[in-house]
Amino acid sequence: MTHSFVAGSTVSIRAATEADLPALGGLGALLVRVHHDFDALRFLPAVAGIEGYYAAFLGRQLVADDAIVLVADHAGEVVGYVYAANEGPDYMVLRGPAGVLNDIVVDPGHRGQGIGRRLLEAACAELKRRGAPRVVLSTAEGNVAAQRMFARAGFRRTMVEMTRELEGGGG
Repeated sequence: MTHSFVAGSTVSIRAATEADLPALGGLGALLVRVHHDFDALRFLPAVAGIEGYYAAFLGRQLVADDAIVLVADHAGEVVGYVYAANEGPDYMVLRGPAGVLNDIVVDPGHRGQGIGRRLLEAACAELKRRGAPRVVLSTAEGNVAAQRMFARAGFRRTMVEMTRELEGGGG
């Protein structure tokens, strides 16, 4: 899949490879930092070495049977990725089988060009191909731009996560 979005440049959406892991680690670290900035009490901080930890995590997903990791490739540079998985019923969240979109991120210098939407649609298509009857995702309360993109792509609100800090709680 190749799409021209700027004169003379193209972005392709493809399956991630081990060679992409350093870039994926950097984008994953960006995701961690942005979420921590949204709510430092709710989201994990970007500890030293987070790029390597995230790259290792996504590296394990590359070989997982139920996982999908796709990248947006612009002239050999990974400028975004999406990580999703096919899951069976989850009685804890009262959900039947579904594709679950876990991560989607585009490098800030490449946003506003439709790359996130293309990653989203490619992940949904692959989840459907693998038999998922629906796709669910969670997004940070403060991530209004992502929420708009998901709504424009046909997602509807179905759950609201709420967090309360417990005085003297562990952690």
